[in-house]
Amino acid sequence: MIEVLSVDNMRKSDAATISGGVPGAELMMRAAQGVYESVDWKPPVAIVCGSGNNAGDGYALALLLHKEGMDCDIFLLSDRFSEDGRYYYEKCVSEGIPVIHFDEGEDPDDKGICDLSSYGTVVDCILGTGFSGHVRDDVSRAIDIINDSGAYVVSVDINSGLNGDTGMADKCVISDLTVSIGSFKPGHFLNMAKDVMKSCVNCDIGIEPADGPYYLIEKEDIQKILGIRKNFSNKGSYGYTALIGGSKKYSGAIRLAYMANAAMRSGAGVVKVGLPEYLSHDVIPHILESTIYPLTDRDGELVYDEEQIDDLIRNTKTVAFGMGIGISDDTEAVLQHLLKCYSGRLIIDADGLTLLSHMDRDLIRSSPATVILTPHIKEFSRLTGMSIDDILRAPIDMAKQYASETGTIVLLKGPATIVTDGMQVIISDTGCPGMATAGSGDVLSGILAAVCAYVADPLEAVATGAYINGRAGELAEERYGAVSMVAGDTVSCIADAIRCN
Repeated sequence: MIEVLSVDNMRKSDAATISGGVPGAELMMRAAQGVYESVDWKPPVAIVCGSGNNAGDGYALALLLHKEGMDCDIFLLSDRFSEDGRYYYEKCVSEGIPVIHFDEGEDPDDKGICDLSSYGTVVDCILGTGFSGHVRDDVSRAIDIINDSGAYVVSVDINSGLNGDTGMADKCVISDLTVSIGSFKPGHFLNMAKDVMKSCVNCDIGIEPADGPYYLIEKEDIQKILGIRKNFSNKGSYGYTALIGGSKKYSGAIRLAYMANAAMRSGAGVVKVGLPEYLSHDVIPHILESTIYPLTDRDGELVYDEEQIDDLIRNTKTVAFGMGIGISDDTEAVLQHLLKCYSGRLIIDADGLTLLSHMDRDLIRSSPATVILTPHIKEFSRLTGMSIDDILRAPIDMAKQYASETGTIVLLKGPATIVTDGMQVIISDTGCPGMATAGSGDVLSGILAAVCAYVADPLEAVATGAYINGRAGELAEERYGAVSMVAGDTVSCIADAIRCN
């Protein structure tokens, strides 16, 4: 897994490296060298600089480009410099590298000398990862000019205007390539990041984390975590899992099938599908390899029967609960029973999360089960009582806090997925727009129910499930397109995702 540092951790790590004897100017040149080696340059090059160390990286980069004989101009938004930035700026001036000032007094509709359309590559060195809030008017104008340039755009460390911790922005540079410096930050993956970065790479400049990092799970991790299946094994070696969902109102026979088939494709030994008896005949034709457990219902809605539930979950390693099950006293009673009596890994999704949001957190905290919650942001808002805006401003912190307070593993869905047990954080950046379709969450629950049944470490199991789900979705989108794909297409690509193709 790749280390990911919060903005504060990166700041402290940078300061610790400098206090440990590595001059800031040397780190700045290492950053510039890393950017230089990461880009397929298309001259001439414009480097647009702000006032901090991010601008200093740009000045150092200009020196490297100039040394290689590449035409390069510096566009200056500010006459203020960091100490190390001034050192490289003055070297640029002494080398005769052209410096052009953005004219803040011009008509905003007249780009004038700020026109960047004649450049092959534009480098964004305006704002670094320490930025948060709203961009100033002059910076906003510079961002517009960069985005309208038609050039190949490279953002150094992070796209100017994008929050390094949250991946949110009112306005930001849209890059062809973003070159992270030192370590990736959460903002390179979360929320808006995929929409404003076509690609993102990191250059290591020798900074060690001051505090414990987050981690990004990669395809190389998947086979290691899933392990190699032995010939001397059987279905019991890979776990029995139970899926409990469905109702007349939210029949979702196909969605239950998605879930069951996703679990089987993800390596479960045996999948038992518990659903209201009313739905059983609709679901059976879609599920060939799973076992159907019809449960007592009343007009298609589940009735709590403790003996039936205990029979269903007996000897299972995982239970996934809540998908389309509806909100009633009976379904609440089923969830309370699972929380009190089940000791395996309990995955709660969809209606199960709504039911859970009305329960005392002590019931969750005291559960003998390893409780795994899979909310999207609106569901997480209901669970925590926090507003969606507040969660978006600190998604990792909010997820960690709730997981810590409840003793759960939280999988917070989004363009990138946050997985945390309140101590460690793993990010999966797989996934695509085509997964914004009914049934995608059910597929994820099926994958998680399977993987959590045979992977020993629960946090790694959940992160692996998130990765497989997102990668299968990406493969489905490649085949069917973002507009036309459905959740069943993701299921059909699970095998390829696990093979890491």
